[in-house]
Amino acid sequence: MLTRRIAVTALTVLATLSVPVTSYADDDPGGIECGMYDCEVEVGVPGQGGGQAGGSGSTDGTGGSGSSEGRDPTDKTVCVYKLADPQPPAGSLDWEGHEPGDGAVYEQTCGWGGVDGNTIVRMVWLADPPPQETVDPAVLAQRAVDSMTLLGPDIASPRAAGRYTVGVPMWMWVNQSATTYGPNTASASAGGITVTATAKVSKIVWKMGDGASVTCNGPGTPYTSSEGMAQSPTCGHVYSKASAGAQSANFPVTATSTWTINWQGGGQAGQLTEVRQTNVQVAVGEVQVVR
Repeated sequence: MLTRRIAVTALTVLATLSVPVTSYADDDPGGIECGMYDCEVEVGVPGQGGGQAGGSGSTDGTGGSGSSEGRDPTDKTVCVYKLADPQPPAGSLDWEGHEPGDGAVYEQTCGWGGVDGNTIVRMVWLADPPPQETVDPAVLAQRAVDSMTLLGPDIASPRAAGRYTVGVPMWMWVNQSATTYGPNTASASAGGITVTATAKVSKIVWKMGDGASVTCNGPGTPYTSSEGMAQSPTCGHVYSKASAGAQSANFPVTATSTWTINWQGGGQAGQLTEVRQTNVQVAVGEVQVVR
């Protein structure tokens, strides 16, 4: 783990520092070093090896040199820089020993670990303006989708507690919400680019447990008693045999929704697909004739 020195103002160090800080005894040279206006605080940066304070470590946004043991190699660190405005006064630790006019001080924001990862913000001195890392809008689109809570169909019918009959039309439909049917919208930003994605279910494929498969391009139509024995106009099935011979005497019904996600941002646009599934057990019986 790399120990970096981060220059922050003495008035804000306790209020804004988002990582644990350990206090040290007077004879320990590490820990917190404070001048009149600002402090140097040693913090651990996950996934980075050793480096020296005062700018000898990497500040190019690549995460620095050193060991990456224990870190997912695909878990790339992304750093974004913003010129500090106003620039710190002369003598501030943010200048790392340099004078105003010799390079500039930037606010560096680095994130790693994707949606559930971590972010660290610090002030760094750079001799030249930093190159901004190119961010793929498609990657941001997937990040936006990952932040949504896309679920499988919220099945309203058939119900596990219901009793259905051979030869009688079954009406199938689902409840609609942002997480189970859409639309569901989310955005993700990095490197000055914002991508917005909108997801909506485009179809639901029902596997009925008797070998039949039904594809419905909408949420289905709720049944009302006035429909009598009519078949559903949008999404339905008629069982030709009872479920008594099936495992647990029920047909295992699976509803699989396909989420179609359209996104745009960063001068690009595209489409993604996600699939979610819900299961229900359905009992189907024969008509009982009393003689």
